Amino acid sequence: MVDLPWSRGGRETGEDGTDPVEEHADAIVVCAFQDGTLSVYEDRVVIERAGRSKFDDKTISSDEIRGVDYSEGITIGYLQIEQTGVEVDAGGLLSDPVNENTLHFGRGNRECAREAREEILGQARA
Repeated sequence: MVDLPWSRGGRETGEDGTDPVEEHADAIVVCAFQDGTLSVYEDRVVIERAGRSKFDDKTISSDEIRGVDYSEGITIGYLQIEQTGVEVDAGGLLSDPVNENTLHFGRGNRECAREAREEILGQARA
């Protein structure tokens, strides 16, 4: 049987075929996005990058989070974590922001991105 992206119920598997949600069972929210996996825990956010990314994996402590920039976009959306000491990238007229704290997602992952945004904002306000 062929595993088509739209038959996964909006969840993407990792490059090695593993399910990121199962790998982070203790996380509050886990989203497999185009350029990496976002895992939100009670005290931190973890970004695990896809192999093709120019950025490294990263852990951001909750006390370093100032906010979240979020856009659903027409076809591709993004979620950018605003972190103390990391310059926010605004993108351009026709381009989304790209920095070490930005992840991009397709339409099928919008709900997970919204959940992650709300959870991260809750941590930033605490």
